[in-house]
Amino acid sequence: MRLTLLGSGNSAGMPLYGCNCDRCELVRSETSLRRGPASALIEFDNKKYLIDAGLMDLADRYPAGSLDGIFLTHFHADHVQGLFHLRWGKGDKIPVYCPPDSNGCDDLFKNPGILDFKSGRKFESFELGALKITPLPLIHSRVTFGYLFEYKNQRIAYLTDTKGLPENTALYLENISLDIMLIDTTFPPGSDSTGHNNLDDALQIHDQVNPGRTVLTHIGHDLDVWLSDNLTTLDKDVVVGSDHLNVFPYYIQDLI
Repeated sequence: MRLTLLGSGNSAGMPLYGCNCDRCELVRSETSLRRGPASALIEFDNKKYLIDAGLMDLADRYPAGSLDGIFLTHFHADHVQGLFHLRWGKGDKIPVYCPPDSNGCDDLFKNPGILDFKSGRKFESFELGALKITPLPLIHSRVTFGYLFEYKNQRIAYLTDTKGLPENTALYLENISLDIMLIDTTFPPGSDSTGHNNLDDALQIHDQVNPGRTVLTHIGHDLDVWLSDNLTTLDKDVVVGSDHLNVFPYYIQDLI
């Protein structure tokens, strides 16, 4: 199993439109520092599945037939906007696994095109070949799932968007041996936030769940600026996510 971050930012991304702070100017000149909409690619047994679809160039990145499916955390625009173009393609249906949100986003349910939406239920696991997937409820302004991916005794939890964790989700994760946890970390420490974790929240979840390694994602502008000045203050088991980052197996091998 391999997991790669495709985007590590919140809906505004980095650099922030109209911002001329030193960090944004640096990000404009060094494209490797840019942050697109939080999303990832999970690969196993020659299969490829997206986690969220906020990137606007999915049709260019993944030619017809190259994607086996998509996991959606929720139906906010920055996590589904890439589907509006993709749906009008030709060819085989693309399964889209999602939470049971009857509102969806705009007219995606009414005009799905080649997208085949499949609503899941919290804690009800299903299998795609050798990959076991368990939807985990999160705390957000829309019905939102995180996902636990299990493959040959390897376990990755992808948890965004959320503010803290529901008690049942936290207990579920505490009782398994988790290799990697990717967690919503949108705001700097001390921020008064709703709907998304600040760094204090994310580190508390890291201590509670105790994974082998935690990767911060869904990073907003103010946290990006904070991290650029305070990166060395993080525990060695906490990694700042970035676009195109090879999360797994790279970071689990680093622990061996």
